[in-house]
Amino acid sequence: MNGAGIGDILGMALFALRGNWVRSVLTALGVIIGIAAVIVMVSVGEGTQAELDRTISRLGSNRIDVMPNFGRQGAVRMGAGSIYSLSDDDAKAIREQVEGVRYVSGVIRGSTQVVNADQNWSTNWYGIEADYFAINDWTLAEGEDFSDRDFSGAAKTVIIGQTVREKLFGSEDPVGATIRVGRVPFTVVGVLERRGANNWGGDQDDVIFVPLETARRRLMGQVGIPPRTVMQISVGAASAEAMPAVERRIAEVLREAHRIAPGADDDFTVRNLTQIVSTRSETTRLMSLLLGAVATISLIVGGIGIMNIMLVSVTERIREIGLRMAVGAGPREIQLQFLAEAMMLSLGGGVIGILLGVVGTWLTAKFVALPVALNLQVIGLATGFAVATGLFFGYYPARKAAALDPIEALRHQG
Repeated sequence: MNGAGIGDILGMALFALRGNWVRSVLTALGVIIGIAAVIVMVSVGEGTQAELDRTISRLGSNRIDVMPNFGRQGAVRMGAGSIYSLSDDDAKAIREQVEGVRYVSGVIRGSTQVVNADQNWSTNWYGIEADYFAINDWTLAEGEDFSDRDFSGAAKTVIIGQTVREKLFGSEDPVGATIRVGRVPFTVVGVLERRGANNWGGDQDDVIFVPLETARRRLMGQVGIPPRTVMQISVGAASAEAMPAVERRIAEVLREAHRIAPGADDDFTVRNLTQIVSTRSETTRLMSLLLGAVATISLIVGGIGIMNIMLVSVTERIREIGLRMAVGAGPREIQLQFLAEAMMLSLGGGVIGILLGVVGTWLTAKFVALPVALNLQVIGLATGFAVATGLFFGYYPARKAAALDPIEALRHQG
């Protein structure tokens, strides 16, 4: 027994664990649950963060939106956009007076029925200016962008999203075709690249775009909004660093243009969409940390369970330890054997936990519809947790077993 090799020690540890395998499995259960929970929670957290990053990209680079503020009708406070406080002049003022602005576009919008032959579809339309696609990072899959003449002449031209294309044209080429938007015929000049759903579940491809003045004359005629009015002004800052200064300056320019007295409420709202998504990202990060903490607590509880069972095992096997010491096993071999048993429990639990975590991540993505991102670093982290749990919580029972007096151990009648 003296000078036993690592293989002998591992063999004896495995034999001891197999002698009471039900207890061994139950002991490792805490580690199994903890490791699986760590993998699932970290994967969901990383997947959600990646989805938020994609959302920011789809919203447009360095985008700022200016919206009409709340209005009042008598004593009743109306919703956002219920007054028309923005105009082409405001967009022009932002373009000319705000440093750090690269793109500006006035926007009006609505919904209508679009028809091609015997196919029809209800969709959202946007009346835009030339900078709008650059602000929002839209690109064309087919056809061409609106020309300067389209904007200046209120041309009846339209660019459609992929969902509208599929509903009206199927696999046919829509470029050059005529569709009816409401009651007005429009010529399709382009088709946008597919964007997919946004982070709130909306279909970004279920949309059509027309020149701003065209929308005013052809699609907004029955609504009766004031001339030169816009429902929104989209602004593209030159850089992310410039956005805070751009936002402040936009507010200053519009307050001056609207003759708003000091201390009075603005009749507009300047909104940075990246900030909104970043706030949601921070909330998701905090939730991931909280769930990760819960999973870590589960690991600690599992480790305490291993230590508890190993201490019980030492007490039950005092006479066995005495016999091994009597035939030549030293304290080092006894300590290594019990430490090896703890390591096998935690590492075995870790392997099972990793398998359950991978399966749980797949099930979460498939049935819960949460974004997940499983990578090897997460699995490596889980394996490291399992090894550390075995070493940390197995050390004290192993030391206690190695410190037993051989004579007293042989006399034990347990």
